[in-house]
Amino acid sequence: MQNLIFSLNATLPVFLVMVVGYALGQLGFLPPAFCKASDRLTFKVTLPLMLFLDMGSVDILHDFRPRFVLFCFAATLVGILTVWAGAKRFLKDKTLVGEFVQAGYRSSAAVLGVAFIQNIYGSAGMAPLMILGSVPLFNIFAVLILMLESPEQRGVPDPKQLLRGVATNPILLGIVFGTVYALLPFTLPQIATKTISSIASLTTPLSLLSIGASFEGTKAIKKLGPTLAAAFIKTVGLAAVFLPCAAALGFRNEELVALLIMLGSPTTPSAYVMSRNMGHEGVLTSSCIALTTLLSALTLTGWIFVLRSGGYL
Repeated sequence: MQNLIFSLNATLPVFLVMVVGYALGQLGFLPPAFCKASDRLTFKVTLPLMLFLDMGSVDILHDFRPRFVLFCFAATLVGILTVWAGAKRFLKDKTLVGEFVQAGYRSSAAVLGVAFIQNIYGSAGMAPLMILGSVPLFNIFAVLILMLESPEQRGVPDPKQLLRGVATNPILLGIVFGTVYALLPFTLPQIATKTISSIASLTTPLSLLSIGASFEGTKAIKKLGPTLAAAFIKTVGLAAVFLPCAAALGFRNEELVALLIMLGSPTTPSAYVMSRNMGHEGVLTSSCIALTTLLSALTLTGWIFVLRSGGYL
């Protein structure tokens, strides 16, 4: 019951902010022009800064556990490629492939992960190393998949165009600079850190308000099938495949909880921002964010119960 209450406290406010965004949009406080500007600001400024801080906080040299990071990397890579291949094979509307794949694998690892693990163990535990092994791949493949599967894409993209798009993507630049910063023998002055942190903290509320204000119920209902499928993959499917593998390899306690967050936490709100800014409609993504946020309170609690019952926590 304690884990359920914590899960509800962690996920329900996220959903309610989206509801508030929808209400404000209907009342005219968040017009389409605001949402467009907000999405652009988040994509180009606040989200890259948030990822810079996330990666910069990882103590790569002292806390690095290669076996755990490698498993996070491998599970993320295999999961993404499998979902991508399945979507291209079975999804009837091919214009939804990019959004479906991103919504099906991309977790709120950095946003929810640390808080969830701290609630159970009192410290961040393995969350930073999980972020190191998964979040760069989350974002790199999000850029590639959204570019390659864009409804605006005609034919095979020029390799130079693809490389330029990846190299200049603000999200990836934030990860690269954050990783380099984590390896440097000095830290930024506290004034600079607090300033960057204040700007970065706008990412989630801006994203959630924009998702709510831009929500189109009629279009969302038409995409109910793909939404349910992506939500199942995100909250149940990936965890059901990779958690038993992790347990069989000997991972326990905070390692398994970090992997659970990586695999089974709700779709990150930043997925909506990226899809909208890279030529996609965003309806499927916003629906998946809302649904996985609601479901995750139950599914995360259920997974914790299963792991504890099996003696793995």
